[in-house]
Amino acid sequence: MSHPTPAAPGHDAAAPVISVKPVTLSAPDRGDDLQVRVTAPTTGRDLPVVVFSHGMTLTMDDYAPLADFWAAHGFVVVQPTHLDSLGLAPDDRRTPLIWRIRTDDLTGVLDRLGTVEAQVPGLAGRVDHDRIAVAGHSWGAQTASTLAGARVVDADGIPGESMADPRVKAAVLMSLPGTGGADLSPMAAQYFPFMNPDFAELKTPALLLAGDQDRSPLTVRGPDWFTDGFRLGPGVTDLVTLFGAEHGLGGIQGSFDTRTTDESPERVALVQQLTLAYLRTALGLDDKAWPAAREAPAAAGEPLGRIDSK
Repeated sequence: MSHPTPAAPGHDAAAPVISVKPVTLSAPDRGDDLQVRVTAPTTGRDLPVVVFSHGMTLTMDDYAPLADFWAAHGFVVVQPTHLDSLGLAPDDRRTPLIWRIRTDDLTGVLDRLGTVEAQVPGLAGRVDHDRIAVAGHSWGAQTASTLAGARVVDADGIPGESMADPRVKAAVLMSLPGTGGADLSPMAAQYFPFMNPDFAELKTPALLLAGDQDRSPLTVRGPDWFTDGFRLGPGVTDLVTLFGAEHGLGGIQGSFDTRTTDESPERVALVQQLTLAYLRTALGLDDKAWPAAREAPAAAGEPLGRIDSK
C-alpha cells in the first residue's frame, strides 16, 4: 500500500454530515448519565451504525477524522464518553469496574438506539438497526472487542463471562492491547490488571490495525503486542500493519489530542479508506469493497503498510 485505496464505487463523493451532542441517556447505576455524540449524513436511508469507543481519558469529541469520514460515506457514528474522561479518583467505587462500565456504555447505546436516533434532527426512520459495527482505539479497542467476544481474564487466570453482543456484526479494532499476565509491564499490572484479554472467543468478524513503531509502557514486549488479537482471535481475519506508525496511527484522534507523535495525514487517510472498505463489506453493503482494498497492488513509491489475512 502506497496511497489510500479509492472508496467503494458509488461512494466516492462525501455527503454533508450533521453532528449532534450531547445526546444524553439516563444511567442511574452508572453515577453519571451517559452522553454521546452522533454524527450522520444528512441524506440517505437504511444507514448502518458504528458505535465507537475512545481511548483512555479522551471523549466523544475526539476521533473526528474517522467519525466525520465514515458519516460522510453513509454511516451513523455514535461516540459515547466513558467515565475515564472524568478522572475518577482511585477510591471511587466505580474505578475497579471501569472497564466493565465501558462495555456497558456500548451495550446501553445499542439498547436505546431508537432513543438516540430520535434525538438527532432528521435522522428518525433512516437507521438500519440490523447493520451494526463496533470500533475503538487503544483501550477503546479492548472495550469494543468485548462485544465481539473477547473476555477479560480474572486474577485466577480464568476468562470472565462473555459480553459478546449478537447485534454486533463486525468490529474495527485499532491499536488493540495484547495479552496480559507476564506480557504486562509492572505499571500496567498494578494499575490496569483488566488489560488481560482472552481472544479465543473473539469470533465476530473483525479488522485489526496496528503500528509497527507502537512501543507501549503497558507491555514488556514491542509493537508486536498490538497484533495478538489477529494471532489469537478467530474472527480477526485481517491485520493492517502501518509502517512507521506509533500508537495514534498518524493522528486518528484528531486535533483535540495533542499526544500524537507520528502525525501523518497520508496515514490517517489510509486508515479512513481501509476501515470504510472493510465496514462496507463486513456489513453486507458492498462485497467487493474490502477484497479490492486488500488486493490492490502497491503503487510506486514508499509503501505505507501491508495487509495480512487468514
